[in-house]
Amino acid sequence: AQGGGAMEAKGGFVLANLAEVVERVLGFLPTKALLRAACVCRLWRECARRTLRARQRIAWVSALEPGPADSHALVRALGRELEKVHVLPQTVLYIADAETFSGHEECHEQKKARKRNSKETALALEKLLPKRCQVLGLVTPGIVVTPMGSSSNQPQEIEEGEAGFALLFPKIDGVKIHTFHFSKDVKNRVFDENKFAEAGLKNNPDLRVVLLFGYNSWKSGATRFLHQIVNPLNEKSIILAGGQVESFTSLTSENAQAQPGDACGVVGLAFSGPQIQSATVLLDQDVADERTAEAAMQRLKAANIPEHNSIGFMFACVGRGYRHYKTKRNMEADAFRKFFPNVPLFGFFGHGEIGCDRIVTGNFVLRECNDIKDDLLHGYTTVMTLIHFGSTK
Repeated sequence: AQGGGAMEAKGGFVLANLAEVVERVLGFLPTKALLRAACVCRLWRECARRTLRARQRIAWVSALEPGPADSHALVRALGRELEKVHVLPQTVLYIADAETFSGHEECHEQKKARKRNSKETALALEKLLPKRCQVLGLVTPGIVVTPMGSSSNQPQEIEEGEAGFALLFPKIDGVKIHTFHFSKDVKNRVFDENKFAEAGLKNNPDLRVVLLFGYNSWKSGATRFLHQIVNPLNEKSIILAGGQVESFTSLTSENAQAQPGDACGVVGLAFSGPQIQSATVLLDQDVADERTAEAAMQRLKAANIPEHNSIGFMFACVGRGYRHYKTKRNMEADAFRKFFPNVPLFGFFGHGEIGCDRIVTGNFVLRECNDIKDDLLHGYTTVMTLIHFGSTK
């Protein structure tokens, strides 16, 4: 018994005094447990802080299985999986299917209607995330998602049914990510370009990638407003990609604006940092079989973007998917996985696409967009985008 007590005393001494041992032990803990351990003493707090700072890989939570009617699958998945993640999210992009997230799923009389409210669902998701975290939430007609567990898991195109994902971006050295929102001013037809500077989209030499999402695109003047946002950003050194979504449900950040219910506008994420590399290609209407889809991925592969610490985005028209490929499902996601076996892929099926063929690595540009205004806005296409965040330690 005395020997056991001596061993315990030695173990206690080590865990109270040797930072390298404490750091090694704490390194096995997921973030929530690590934050609790940081309250033990000053040494543990410093070790926990260093451990968290070193965790710079993007994590994600996927929801692919429908469940009980009272909550969306993404709310349940996030509530369960946040206990296990090893990053502290600074920015979160979540996307869920419009049909079940917003509670307007068509129901037969004999079936129980889904009693959901999109605002309540959005609040439930936001409550699960850290308070100082930037959150951008979108709902779209369909979802593209990589199942959890490994970057090499097969991405899924889910065109009907309940699904969603949350991308969790930690603080990454040398990378700045921020959300923005431009709402159409009914009284003023001319967009105030000073708002670009406020949002970090102008006079920012480190700006590399802008993901743009238009909402309420059916409103009068919505397309013209989108042009006013897209055209000034149409520069060789910036990758632009995105599409038209059903609506946005969350926008929490220091500069978030209130959204008028009947307004149209643009929300998005801007990625700045000299180490970021990115590439994007456009799959137009002529891409209609496996061969042509893979040829488009070959163009993306030609950019030589590193696969480690990278993510892929797929923004497709609701008219594509299995209908476009003559009942063959998952065609574009499968083609992406063939050429990028270790890059997770996320995105949606929406009401219009933003993007073109453009590859920016240093000063190398594969193909520039023309100065024609319509060059970035498309229908019945798919935009595939790769973003690399630099090497991880």
